[in-house]
Amino acid sequence: MNADFKITSEQIQAEGKEPVTIFNLQGWLDAQSEGKLLSAALEAQNAGTRHLILNLENVDMLTSSGIRVMLSIHQLFNLSDNSSGVRLCNPQPNVYHVLKLTGFLQTMPVYESLQAALDSYPK
Repeated sequence: MNADFKITSEQIQAEGKEPVTIFNLQGWLDAQSEGKLLSAALEAQNAGTRHLILNLENVDMLTSSGIRVMLSIHQLFNLSDNSSGVRLCNPQPNVYHVLKLTGFLQTMPVYESLQAALDSYPK
């Protein structure tokens, strides 16, 4: 059990693009933290967010509960053209391995850097 899960968020708007909300996640993404992340995503969506990046740089552990909540967020931010408004970036090697094993990499785009994830959104 890890009570140290934290989410910080920021919003970036590049010239000529829609704003992007970034959730910087830290700690274990598991059954104890999935509710906190889903609540934050719902709150962001209700505030008008259409584009969300989950920065996994400081996620130490990803469990099946973490995968489940990321799938829920992916569905929440499904855009009208059937593309996802969600991007993942900076996964640690062990987290990337879990994403790869579960087939998650085919579901949601994963980028090596925050800048690459930001650049992936259309104008």
